[in-house]
Amino acid sequence: MNLQNFIENFSAEFDETPKEMFEAKTNFKSLDEWNSLTALSIISMIDENYEKTITGADLRNHITIEDLFNYVKSL
Repeated sequence: MNLQNFIENFSAEFDETPKEMFEAKTNFKSLDEWNSLTALSIISMIDENYEKTITGADLRNHITIEDLFNYVKSL
């Protein structure tokens, strides 16, 4: 599990946001496309790709993609 791969998988869940918008320090909740369906997609992506289970509360507790990555990695 590495950060760059996580960012690529994370960005794949967004249809309209340009890939260059996704960096380690990106505040993912500030992206225009972020909504409850995207959040569910991220939860599902983490479950499928990393076999880790997170909740909506976990997403709310993290700000950047790197924060979320570090949390998922710690599970």
